[in-house]
Amino acid sequence: MRIRRQVVVFDAADVEQESGFWAALLGGTVSVEEDWHSVLVDGEPRIDVQLAPDHVRPEWPDGQPQQVHLDLYVDDIHTAHEHALAVGAVLLQAATDLTTPDGFQVYADPAGHPFCLCWGP
Repeated sequence: MRIRRQVVVFDAADVEQESGFWAALLGGTVSVEEDWHSVLVDGEPRIDVQLAPDHVRPEWPDGQPQQVHLDLYVDDIHTAHEHALAVGAVLLQAATDLTTPDGFQVYADPAGHPFCLCWGP
């Protein structure tokens, strides 16, 4: 079996907000098809968002179950943190020490999907 393309798909009640967030965070653009949006980075699909009108926002860590999360590895956690907040992320769990050789912080996108900004090897 050969996999030609792998894309993570998020369900969201507000497809425009969700795809716009991920495009802004990843430095990409949005391709729109009715109730399905694709986030492209350098012309390549990275994340798709499908309309799910009844989507229930997960409450991290102890509420509605987490459905999926992404780990995004960054070179500069300070810059990445500011950028994530500026485009609409919500910080869920801050690291206790940003100067350690590796670590992560947990955020939520506009639909509540958790993701981590990670640094280190």
